[in-house]
Amino acid sequence: MICMLPSRLFFDDSFFKGDENIKSDIYEKDGRLVVEMEAPGYTKDDINISIDKGTLSITFEKEEEDEENKKYLHRERKSYSKVSRSFYLGDIDEEDIDASFKNGVLVVSAPKKKEIETKKTISIKDFE
Repeated sequence: MICMLPSRLFFDDSFFKGDENIKSDIYEKDGRLVVEMEAPGYTKDDINISIDKGTLSITFEKEEEDEENKKYLHRERKSYSKVSRSFYLGDIDEEDIDASFKNGVLVVSAPKKKEIETKKTISIKDFE
């Protein structure tokens, strides 16, 4: 079972919708769960990825200064953005997670744990 946990639960104002440009897809391929996210304008250094008890958390965070117009400004203008997404991936092998970032697309891949046969047959004895 895969579950996306929203990062913003209470705000429905357009001011709080900075993560609309980060689209995500989750799919299974070759026994691995893959999370693919489009993150235009971000770099590899802007991304933090963590895993805890099957929940994958991805944070995009950057601060920018307007360097081109800085010498003409009376007041310095900076922009800051932070977007967090969490996905419950379930029973995965947390020691074998791969991540890559190329052309504004982040791909995180985690292998599903092998299902262990836990069913056991119990023999019935006669009462004496």
